[in-house]
Amino acid sequence: MTEEAKLCKNVKSKLILNRQYERYLRMILVGLDLLALNLILVLGEILIVQDISDAARYSYNKYLILTNAAWLAGSIIGGVYTRTVILNFTLLTKRTVQLYIVWTIVVLSYLYFSRDLILSRFYIGYSIANFGLGLLANRFLYLAINRYLRKYKKIIKRVIILGLNDTAQKLTRYFEDDGANMQMVGYIENDDRVTQLTHYPVLAGLSETVPVAKNMAIEEIYSTISPEEDHQIYELMQQSEKECIRFKIVPDLTVFFKRDFHIDFLGDLPVLSLRNEPLDDVGNRFKKRFFDLVVSIPVTLFVLSWLLPLIGLLIFLESGWPVFFRQLRTGKNLEPFNCWKLRSMKVNGEAHRLQATRGDARVTRIGRFIRKTSLDEFPQFFNVLLGNMSLVGPRPHMLQHTSDYSRMVEEYPVRQFVKPGITGWAQINGYRGEITNAEQIRMRVNHDLWYLEHWTLWLDIQILFLTVYKILKGDKNAF
Repeated sequence: MTEEAKLCKNVKSKLILNRQYERYLRMILVGLDLLALNLILVLGEILIVQDISDAARYSYNKYLILTNAAWLAGSIIGGVYTRTVILNFTLLTKRTVQLYIVWTIVVLSYLYFSRDLILSRFYIGYSIANFGLGLLANRFLYLAINRYLRKYKKIIKRVIILGLNDTAQKLTRYFEDDGANMQMVGYIENDDRVTQLTHYPVLAGLSETVPVAKNMAIEEIYSTISPEEDHQIYELMQQSEKECIRFKIVPDLTVFFKRDFHIDFLGDLPVLSLRNEPLDDVGNRFKKRFFDLVVSIPVTLFVLSWLLPLIGLLIFLESGWPVFFRQLRTGKNLEPFNCWKLRSMKVNGEAHRLQATRGDARVTRIGRFIRKTSLDEFPQFFNVLLGNMSLVGPRPHMLQHTSDYSRMVEEYPVRQFVKPGITGWAQINGYRGEITNAEQIRMRVNHDLWYLEHWTLWLDIQILFLTVYKILKGDKNAF
């Protein structure tokens, strides 16, 4: 076997190890969490419950299955064990705490609605509290395992960067990330081009790139100098491949684009777009839809089933039929849909044209109450179940207002890339109610676009909790 073949074989084995490393970390973390949960549950039965009858055994087994299923489902939806998360300890810790809170709420909600009185309440409290402690211990154990594995040299890629510029500095910061699995060795740059200070050495000039990389056991070379800037890069690419060193180019696209943009890939083709859209991903849309159903179905069955008839009766007694108010509003991709509300105004011919104003004479007495508490929006849970709305998203506007606001704010139609919501990021930040000037709609659109570009499932959960808090606290813009 030639020296070149031996080198290629060695590099290939290291690349395989890097991919396996991430899979091993994921398997270790999932295994630790499930082991902790089930060990706590089994020990609890032995130490607390002890003698369990056949009838009680069914309840305890069901509780074990529920807690495991809730944790696994939540971890998939919340992406706790994804590559991005497990390689960043801070993010992993944050996601774990978030999932633990949601998991606890799901378990307690199940126990409340199922009315399972056989389970020991002390056992339930013990299992929830100790699982939290087990997760905490697991995270520190995982950190120790991760640090230990990272000392294994074959797992770490040694890299150098061609060029010393702003792009190179950004790339360096990525390599310095704890989860990057890369060891930054230094820069390659000609002396006359070195204009920045750095705490990594400038190893050599461009012409010496490949010999230096070979001598220092470099596995990957990242060039921030494009071939169009220096034709020598083409030659270096070929030389590197002959030595089985991977050569990658990181283009500085800010030379061509003067505004913010998002880059994605279709296969090996880079695709530039004006903004990042997490909900353009099918997996994220599935997570959001699943969450919508998980929340909306219990609310419909256990809250709306008695609340809507009660409020409907009050509306009927004050102002007669109809109890519900249906209005065409703008949905996803500018498609109109029927949005449902509890009727809060007297029947009038301007309801589909004029928005409610402070002290509006059209609003009934019960209407003031349900508008102040946002109870008039509750029928929109049916819209969520039908799929033309989401729990969280930009609020849908009347068709005429959509046309008017599109002329006032150029980016207004972009908010319709996602489903409208019962509540939204703009609403919890104080932008709800009557719109009296262009600045108000502009700020509302800015918040809607921020939500569209930064969506996460955890953001939806936060918005829902903040919405409930603002309703209980009282919102001056709710009238």
